[in-house]
Amino acid sequence: MIPEDFLFAFGLTLFAGLSTGIGSVMAFMSKKFNPKFLAGALGFSAGVMIYVSFVEIFVKAKDSLITSYGGKIGYIYTVLAFFGGIAIIAIIDRLVPSYENPHELKHVNKELAKDDEKSKKLMRMGMFSALAIGIHNFPEGLATFMGALQDPTLGVSIAVAVAIHNIPEGIAVSVPIYYATRNRKKAFIYSFSSGLAEPVGAIIGYFLLINIFSDALFGVIFAGVAGIMVYISLDELLPTAEEFGEHHIGIYGLIAGMGVMAISLLMFA
Repeated sequence: MIPEDFLFAFGLTLFAGLSTGIGSVMAFMSKKFNPKFLAGALGFSAGVMIYVSFVEIFVKAKDSLITSYGGKIGYIYTVLAFFGGIAIIAIIDRLVPSYENPHELKHVNKELAKDDEKSKKLMRMGMFSALAIGIHNFPEGLATFMGALQDPTLGVSIAVAVAIHNIPEGIAVSVPIYYATRNRKKAFIYSFSSGLAEPVGAIIGYFLLINIFSDALFGVIFAGVAGIMVYISLDELLPTAEEFGEHHIGIYGLIAGMGVMAISLLMFA
């Protein structure tokens, strides 16, 4: 029988991953789409991720590693794992060319303005964006899943932040495919399906690690997760928020996200 905490963690990860479909729907409702609202939401997501990474996740990781290795060595391993997480997601970003990177949304707007061989270029862009999102979502899925297994409240916070972050990724996939094919259904399916990499990444990561799981491994994974989330916030969410809206809207969203996260952690302390 599957444990309840496993199902809960998987459900949160599935919700976060398939939120790319929300971005797809928003892209088809362009008359009602408010870029400033999305900018604020992305800033909010970044605030949640940064605050929870440093205040909650990093601390839990340090406690686990100190328990396993002692004070100074445990702290050193925590810092190394944190920057290791940053290195992993940075390498993934480097391996995905900027043209196909789902977070380079400016290319969507540029391509929509061109007429020559527009359909082929847009279709290629949409397909590569879907592939890139799948690559990016593997570590994000593991982060959400592990967070929910350790602390359900923490898992919900991470899942909501990741879900907001996935909305523009859905836009990046669906818009070019829709303009290439004029088929809303096909664009939505590709966008929605690209988010499946998140729960897949969580399950693969979990079953690879379940037999060797320990306090030390948990600490390393959690510190790495904190690094991944901080990198995503600084490299993807805040720049995208500025691209959609004004600089201050993203910053106000960032502060609001930190405030809400702080209050929620105090409430459940």
